[in-house]
Amino acid sequence: MDLTLVTEGRTTISVPCQNPLVPFPPGTAPVFYNSRMALNRDTTVLVIRQLSPHSYLDAMAASGIRGCRVGNETDVPVTLNDRDLMATRLIMQNVRSLGIQAKITCQDANSLMSEEKFGFVDLDPFGTPAPFIDAAIRSSGKYLGVTATDTAPLCGAHLRAGIRRYMARPLNTEYHTEVGLRILLGNVARHAAVYDKGIIPLFCYAHEHFVRLHLQLKSSASAADKSIARLGYIHQCPVCPYRMEEQKFFPGVYTCPLCGTSLTPTGPLWTGPIHDQDTLSGMIQDAETFIAGDKSGLTKLLNTCWDEPDISFSYNYHKLAKYYRLSPGPVDIILNRLRDEGYIAGRVHYSGYGIKTDAPLEVIRDSL
Repeated sequence: MDLTLVTEGRTTISVPCQNPLVPFPPGTAPVFYNSRMALNRDTTVLVIRQLSPHSYLDAMAASGIRGCRVGNETDVPVTLNDRDLMATRLIMQNVRSLGIQAKITCQDANSLMSEEKFGFVDLDPFGTPAPFIDAAIRSSGKYLGVTATDTAPLCGAHLRAGIRRYMARPLNTEYHTEVGLRILLGNVARHAAVYDKGIIPLFCYAHEHFVRLHLQLKSSASAADKSIARLGYIHQCPVCPYRMEEQKFFPGVYTCPLCGTSLTPTGPLWTGPIHDQDTLSGMIQDAETFIAGDKSGLTKLLNTCWDEPDISFSYNYHKLAKYYRLSPGPVDIILNRLRDEGYIAGRVHYSGYGIKTDAPLEVIRDSL
């Protein structure tokens, strides 16, 4: 296996050489490493630096870059696991070269998580995390990280796969990225509730081809009940831009007040906050001196998330303008007009054209 050195943040490891001439170079290597996920790993290291869990598990470590960064850039003891023997040998080599203290295991992830407990359990599979969420919740003492790269099922492009994997109905709307993020959160909340655990989202976001969750788990029936109470639906009109949020375990039946069409529900999904302000504030402060793999992307993401309103859906203001046959002004002017009218308004972190506001559609139309 031919190797090359890569550096992310303050961590340098060896990874297999990839064929740069194919559409997805990471898929050509015998052990997986994806440089495009550097931002994902940056945020995880920042979150862990805020939390300082007593231990950390990288359940599907592959090259070991995520667990090695946590071990090298925080003071948290790490365990790196992969069921592939070639991967674990590479992890051993990288751990030795970094000189960090780490436990390395070669097991099925569900088996390991069913046997041991860790302060922070991190799931970063290739594709869906759905088969691993239950065991991860049982293994986690307090914190849970989840990455999903199967955004087509989560966001409604592959409807049946989304229903099978996440036991929710996704909807391929202009804000489908938000839907996917909140369906994944809702799925984890339902799994956790089985074990009388509630979830507190610390820093959750969507970027390009993945969704990433950082969660705190609270063990009590009341915490589980509180999380279940945060589940609900977004009801979307299939004809016009009208949409509404419903915080309820089973969806109601509604008609669009603007055009009279039956609304289509998507969910169940998480309708609560997706960030903890104290955690996010600490991340923003730490990021000023933090050596990141994607510094510009990290700074933009954190600052946008800080200002993003706590609303479960968004509007593409260009599509709204097209629907109303208007030429929209600059987004900052639109947002200021909405705020001047007394409404909450801000950008979203996952789209340059997305805005969130609690203003009714007629007010948004007049602000375009």
